[in-house]
Amino acid sequence: MPRLPRLLCLIALCSALPLHAAELIVDLGHGPKTYTTAQLLARGDVQVIRIPADVSFKRPMRYRAVPLKALLDGASPDDTLQFVASDGFAAQIPAALIVRAKGSEAWLAVEDPARPWPTLAEIKGDAGPFYVVWTNPDAMKITSEQWPFQLASIHRQAPVAQRFPAIVPDASQAPGSPVQRGFVVFQHTCFACHTLNGQGDAKLGPDLNIPHSPTEYLREDLFRAYIRDPQSLRHWPQARMPGFDRKALSDQELDDLLAYLRYMAAHKAQP
Repeated sequence: MPRLPRLLCLIALCSALPLHAAELIVDLGHGPKTYTTAQLLARGDVQVIRIPADVSFKRPMRYRAVPLKALLDGASPDDTLQFVASDGFAAQIPAALIVRAKGSEAWLAVEDPARPWPTLAEIKGDAGPFYVVWTNPDAMKITSEQWPFQLASIHRQAPVAQRFPAIVPDASQAPGSPVQRGFVVFQHTCFACHTLNGQGDAKLGPDLNIPHSPTEYLREDLFRAYIRDPQSLRHWPQARMPGFDRKALSDQELDDLLAYLRYMAAHKAQP
């Protein structure tokens, strides 16, 4: 067969393949388990669920989904679970939120290659093939960073403070202080995309302390505006950072985050 027709046949064959011949890896310390799209969609516990206010799509959505708890057999409520996306996003979610749910329920939405989801405006691309979504998220104050899309793997990890000591305030900061509260806010809202002092698993955004903390080069009012709406400070169509409104991040939490970042700016640790 001449080279050009052969190439055209190959392109046609590739375009006819499923959009997501995808696999999800779940490793809770007893050896990894791999789930394919087809396996998940064929499970007996798969359901059609409706999300009235989807965090990522900013509209009501309908998914075929599996209860996430069912895929985490052996997870302890004390575990920290890391959800890693294909774009480098790495969210740390306490297992207790999933295995001891009180009002909110986590689901693994699975994209059917025959019925792909809409393009996600935030990234101008696809949220699939796997996406963690929550029903009744307000009941347990589930944050937007706990809705990872483009999910590739779930791993059990040691606690963040144990794995990354350079991001932890020292003992001079009493429990419940603004800096310690801000450290908690940082883990929930920033650490999924950013590293700090060169430590962390995320690969999506820049380090927030090395070489400089944003508190060192942004006025406080501009920093606050940037957190609420990144495009208000620097308009960039390809920007990926979302804004955090007061429902996602209260004024008090933003105050605490600033306290933590200012503190860490004076406690740099070179990678």
